[in-house]
Amino acid sequence: MTVEELIVYGKQKVHSTHAKMLLADLLNKNAIELMTCLNEEVKPEIETKYREKLQSLQAQKPLQYVIGNVNFYGYTFKVDENVLIPRFETEELVENTLKFLDLFENAKTVIDLGCGSGAIGLTLKKKKPDLEVTLVDISPEALQIAQENATTLEAPVTFVQSDMWNQIEGTFDVIISNPPYIKEGEPIDEMVRKNEPALALYGGPDGLDFYRKIIKEIKNHIKDSYLIAFEIGESQKEAVEQLLKEALPEAHIITKKDLQNRDRMVFAYHF
Repeated sequence: MTVEELIVYGKQKVHSTHAKMLLADLLNKNAIELMTCLNEEVKPEIETKYREKLQSLQAQKPLQYVIGNVNFYGYTFKVDENVLIPRFETEELVENTLKFLDLFENAKTVIDLGCGSGAIGLTLKKKKPDLEVTLVDISPEALQIAQENATTLEAPVTFVQSDMWNQIEGTFDVIISNPPYIKEGEPIDEMVRKNEPALALYGGPDGLDFYRKIIKEIKNHIKDSYLIAFEIGESQKEAVEQLLKEALPEAHIITKKDLQNRDRMVFAYHF
């Protein structure tokens, strides 16, 4: 079959955009390149893979898992069912953190707690290569994915398997985290619920368990000057701010909105 014939076939099975993206990925092309080779014959083995992956999409598996990667802040990250799919809101967390780091010029050490695929910590390392970055996750499977991404991106960082601070020693200039923050029993998108790791989604009865866990020990792991950056659920601004105020009364605390005007990032700093 030709490229065009496979696109037509795919559009009968799944969303048109997904059909094109899937075939483009299998052919190692971008969307524009795909449209310039509509009459080319596709190798039988690629056609077979395409049909199989279409079936996965029809079974409500996320496109990112089917393709096996996601673009985050301009970099390609491997993802699978062991890690959360990085979202645009997390790109905004990175973007705002980079702006703070432009002001916090002496920052050298960064720890990314609950790193998953490594998207946050590895992106910071790529954008500011002089940073010494440590990636932490409780899941060995997630750390394996993060290690593969670090190798692919040529971003040398340190990896530690740990339940937040349990296996961590020393202090850091920057602590950043997108922890699990969904409340137990809170309704979420069915595709997310069925496919993405619960370990990376749920943060206890009120969604705040991991913020409490991080902030409880934070005094033992920050330097005199520091930046703390959290992604939060849109209704958690006041609760997370209060936890930080109680632990770090000297800190300046700012909550920033995402592009949809939702409170999604909390920053605490002292420098």
